[in-house]
Amino acid sequence: MDRPLTAVELEAALDELLSASSSYRSVARLAAGLESLARAQQELALHWAGVAAQTYDEIGYQVVALAPRAFALLDHAGFEAWVLAGLDTYDREGLRPAMVLLRNLDGFCAARHGTPLARLVDVEPRLSRFVHGLAGRTLAVRSGAVAWTDTETLFLPDILALHADAEMNRALYKAMATMLWAQVRYGTFHVDLEGALAGWPDRARALAWLALLEAVRLEACISAELPGLGMEIARQRGPWPEVLAPMLARLRERSASVLDSLACLAVLMASSRTPPPFPTACTLNPAIAQRVRAERIARETQVLRNAIGVVRTQREKTDRQRPEVEVGFDTERQELEIRVDGEVIALPPDAQAAAQSLVQDLGELPHEALSPAGAGDWQPAGRTGAPELVTDHEGQWRYDEWDFHRQSYRRGWCHVYPLDVKPGDDRYVAQVRARYAPLIQQIRRRFEAMRGEDRILARQPEGEEIDLDALVDAKCDRRSGAEPSLRLFCRRVRNERSLAAMFMVDMSGSTKGWVNDAEREALVMLCEALETLGDAYAIYGFSGWTRTRCDIYRIKAFEDRYDDPVRARIAGIEPRDYTRMGVAIRHLSRLLVARPERYKLLVTLSDGRPDDFGDEYRSQYGIEDTRRALLEAMRNGIRPFCITLDREAREYLPHLYGAARYTVIDDVARLPYKVADIYRRLTQ
Repeated sequence: MDRPLTAVELEAALDELLSASSSYRSVARLAAGLESLARAQQELALHWAGVAAQTYDEIGYQVVALAPRAFALLDHAGFEAWVLAGLDTYDREGLRPAMVLLRNLDGFCAARHGTPLARLVDVEPRLSRFVHGLAGRTLAVRSGAVAWTDTETLFLPDILALHADAEMNRALYKAMATMLWAQVRYGTFHVDLEGALAGWPDRARALAWLALLEAVRLEACISAELPGLGMEIARQRGPWPEVLAPMLARLRERSASVLDSLACLAVLMASSRTPPPFPTACTLNPAIAQRVRAERIARETQVLRNAIGVVRTQREKTDRQRPEVEVGFDTERQELEIRVDGEVIALPPDAQAAAQSLVQDLGELPHEALSPAGAGDWQPAGRTGAPELVTDHEGQWRYDEWDFHRQSYRRGWCHVYPLDVKPGDDRYVAQVRARYAPLIQQIRRRFEAMRGEDRILARQPEGEEIDLDALVDAKCDRRSGAEPSLRLFCRRVRNERSLAAMFMVDMSGSTKGWVNDAEREALVMLCEALETLGDAYAIYGFSGWTRTRCDIYRIKAFEDRYDDPVRARIAGIEPRDYTRMGVAIRHLSRLLVARPERYKLLVTLSDGRPDDFGDEYRSQYGIEDTRRALLEAMRNGIRPFCITLDREAREYLPHLYGAARYTVIDDVARLPYKVADIYRRLTQ
């Protein structure tokens, strides 16, 4: 076996790997720590430190610093899993939670060595449905270092191993989620907690005591409305601390509020006691929670005012007089009721949901929410459809991305925003039709030949024509005394092509000019031909700017007809930003997999290799992520093909698609002629 590396050799290697780290001064100490390891362990630590440093230098530093202790507890596979867990946590939550996970080697080892535990990833789907049923509105469930809520998302630890039974640990997730929901439902954030806590110098201790006091009050609220759930929570927590005994009766009263918890807090803070840890006493983060709550109340108040304003405006246009508008909320049915001149008017679901949410947050509908806004079309806040106004920084869809450095996925890494292409010149498609009329007619004839002849089914019980052979046989049977068959008809059926095709169009900035013109012309000619063939097909564009803004542009969905709006969107295709291709393939593959057709085809029209803002994706990273996305598509029964204008594509496309699944077109002017012909060859 090779000799271990010396401290000098290790220091030189670490100097190269961690030169950008703010902890660069400690490289000599790190090298001394690694010197005692075996050569294989040293090389593994250096490898993963380099991989981690490409994501964030300080994580690479931490991996090296903890490597000697990690190897004392873990084998090589465990060491790799530990680093990957830290990198995944960084991707989802940032640097601090990643550092917490890496430093908690004992907890990681307990999970890896089979200690009975529960994982959030395993219970999250069921837990999300459970809290949605409790709240009556969407509450997201996400991973967090501790259990807390911002009133719209419940953050829970990745792993729970408090109990010696895995089922009890899974039940603890349910109890924690219920208590976080109760903070929102029963008014923990109805008062200014930041101001109430400002008088205590030891804010952290005051917040911990308040969380415990609120846990008593909230559990009593839950038990009053949902006794079975209250009993489950009580089993998880055990007995309350003795110091709380004089306060339990007050906090359990039906009329108790967060103000009672604050009053009890003053008594506890007068002593020097430190609150004991309780699993169901979740952490409070009042500053963030109250900000998110205030933003939601303002947003939903405006939604409700807009809806009421539209109702009033429409009635004014009809009756030409100012109507009498009465607004009320039916607490039993949890529905908003609007009467205009005594007539009950139905509001859109978004307005009803906004009213229900406001009642949950405030206990009643605020007066300002019931005053109608000015005239205008019904439009919930933040849903104008204009790309410039999209404010959901989480994206409507989240997709994993393959990191070939780690040889693992970065979970939920890319944020996808589905958008519509803005309509272009109404005359564009007609002009292309006129310019290429002879060629379009020629392509149509070729596609018509692909449909195949009609098939005749003989000896049918009913049909358009008489089956003479069956009729003769029936006559013979009758004369011989046998019972004749009644299946005397034949029926024509068309040879159906069970195929769905998805066209993925590069809308990156590099397509500006002739390439963009050629793409649009090619799509017009293709649509004209495909309408003759009758195949199910869709067209989407893709572009974006970094992983947080991956845009997918609908040009024609499968359910869309090739009509004037689709033609206008083809005309409106224009260059955008960059070419982050892997996430586009994953999103469009998901749409393809949902189709009922037997055969599925994904055709990419592009002018270059995968690319994005910054240095990372435009390197081998982007090539490998795109290749992995294509392999995922093929495993789902999708046949990918690429048509490219990049003369250097032969260097990387065989690695991405395989030798026979791409074609390079040297002259951009030939693209419109080739696309339809390539599709014909792919689907025959």
